Amino acid sequence: MGMPAAAMLGRSREAFAVDDAGEGDEAYSLQGVFEAMDALRPFRDQIYRFRHPDGAPRWFEISGRPRFSPDGTFLGYRGVGSDVSEQHRTRSTLATTLTQLQNANAQLGEQNRRFDAALENMTQGLCMFDADARLVVWNRRYLEIFDLDETALSIGMTQREIIEVLVALKRYKAGATVDSVSEGTRTSLAGESAKSVLRELADGRVVAATHRTMEGGGWVATFEDVTERRRNEARIIHMARHDALTDLPNRTALREVGTEMAAQAGDGLTLAVLCLDLDRFKPVNDSYGHALGDALLRAVAERLRSHVRGRDVVARLGGDEFAVLYRVEDETGAERLAQRMIAAISAPYQLDGYCVEIGMSVGIALADECRDIERLLRNADMALYEAKAAGRGTCCLFERQMDETARERTVLERELREALALGRFEVHYQPLVDLDENRITGLEALVRWRHPERGLISPSVFVPLAEETGLIVPLGEWVLNQACRDAATLPDDISIAVNVSVLQLRNRSFAQSVLMALAATGLQAERLEIEITESVLLDDTEANLETLHTLRRLGVRISMDDFGTGYSSISYLRRFPFDKIKIDRSFVRDSAGRSDAGAIIRAIVGLGTSLGITTLVEGVETEAQLATVRAEGVQEIQGFLFSPPRPLGEISEMLVLGGIKDAA
Repeated sequence: MGMPAAAMLGRSREAFAVDDAGEGDEAYSLQGVFEAMDALRPFRDQIYRFRHPDGAPRWFEISGRPRFSPDGTFLGYRGVGSDVSEQHRTRSTLATTLTQLQNANAQLGEQNRRFDAALENMTQGLCMFDADARLVVWNRRYLEIFDLDETALSIGMTQREIIEVLVALKRYKAGATVDSVSEGTRTSLAGESAKSVLRELADGRVVAATHRTMEGGGWVATFEDVTERRRNEARIIHMARHDALTDLPNRTALREVGTEMAAQAGDGLTLAVLCLDLDRFKPVNDSYGHALGDALLRAVAERLRSHVRGRDVVARLGGDEFAVLYRVEDETGAERLAQRMIAAISAPYQLDGYCVEIGMSVGIALADECRDIERLLRNADMALYEAKAAGRGTCCLFERQMDETARERTVLERELREALALGRFEVHYQPLVDLDENRITGLEALVRWRHPERGLISPSVFVPLAEETGLIVPLGEWVLNQACRDAATLPDDISIAVNVSVLQLRNRSFAQSVLMALAATGLQAERLEIEITESVLLDDTEANLETLHTLRRLGVRISMDDFGTGYSSISYLRRFPFDKIKIDRSFVRDSAGRSDAGAIIRAIVGLGTSLGITTLVEGVETEAQLATVRAEGVQEIQGFLFSPPRPLGEISEMLVLGGIKDAA
């Protein structure tokens, strides 16, 4: 124990034991010896720790047996002991090493378990190859993607052998070979970064294979089923280039395809660009609802599609506007195509139990000189404008002068906006003459444009443009307010008639605008007369009739202008109680030479009398015409025979001087 015998004599065993045993050293104590000695039992191979005089801990192993006298008296213990420090250290080292190995093995097992779990739960298929291109690892997902059973693969198979299995089982799309698939893998591995190679499978799916090299050789290949992603991407691309309602190409796709088709024109053929606009679509849409309107547009799209060849294009530009790109020999071929399409679209449609009829107008531009698709579309649109102006339901071929007309129209539109902002409009008034009293009883307000260079411009020039651009709404509201202000300065027995466009009446707040104009000027509602044409009722029958009824309840009088020129004039007399009907000037113009014109006037006057509606004839310019309308019983007249439209000041003088008595 590193001590002389003299130093040990008389000292107890506890005096040599270390009493500061560390954690885990409880087994190296004298506790077991003490318990055995207390029970007078032998003990064997008990180890305890003690501190050597050199300061280092040592381990001592002791064994002992109790001694008794012949009479059984306990005499003490006799034992032996030895220093087992070196053996203890060796065992501790081995135990520590074993523990470390066990821990490492447990960690490796856990890592393997996690690796297996991750491998089997991957959404991607995986194969790992060593430096000799032999298979070392794969997962279940790989088998699922390629529809392989559990025994299809084995460790050590080469990558080419796997491809041979897949080709033999016809897993790839027809045409794929072992060499082509292997070359794709080789090319992917040769790249600097991992790139996916798309594999098309026989069942229509698409798999993205990505190859990543490993340090020391070999590679890992992952396989992902990207079929749905590719379909979604294709769907998004399709939606960006196609109309959602009809699935026709949209304007963007039309430009792209048109540019290509215009560049390829040749072999005796030229590209015809047709702009198509449906006639009477809005009344159908408003009368039957948007659902039927959508169904009608889809039906139109199908009819148009059926009249083009596979390489030609039908597109929807928006609303009820379509376009066609078609290769033709000449303008005659383009016009024949347009006429066939007009006939097809004009045939009745059976939709949701309704029989619906519409028409179509077509503008045509040919890529003879111009190959710019944007310019061709503009030219076709200008031709469409002319077709619609000519009466609709027809086609028109673009001509050079249309471009100049369009430029003039653009200038006129700009000047029209300036005139409205700068207050360059005036209201002139044409007398309405009562034949029974032979005096002026009312005035029709007619707007005029005082142009700084062209002078006074007739409404026939700018009103159609104002209606197309929507400027008729603010212009019409200004005319209404000005007419009410002027009428308030005239005698109380003089009424004022104001023409109202479809766009004005379509606005739900129009009745409120009329009420505000009356309130602002103090004009009695009975002195205001609103003139509408049949187009107002065709535009949106129920809504417009509601507005007209509201105005009439306010006391405003309602008259129908140009009566007799529309298809449904008489039917509208049953749906709305008009105060006045104005017989179109065309009947007066023809009355001198055609007896049927006089008969029509007579019939309309009789109809008005029976319904309690005042009748007025427009356009009376001669004494003969005046005599004719008097003879037919017309109550009121209007025309240049009595007075052209005049400024308010001249009208006031006429009223002061006695009106038209002398002239009549």
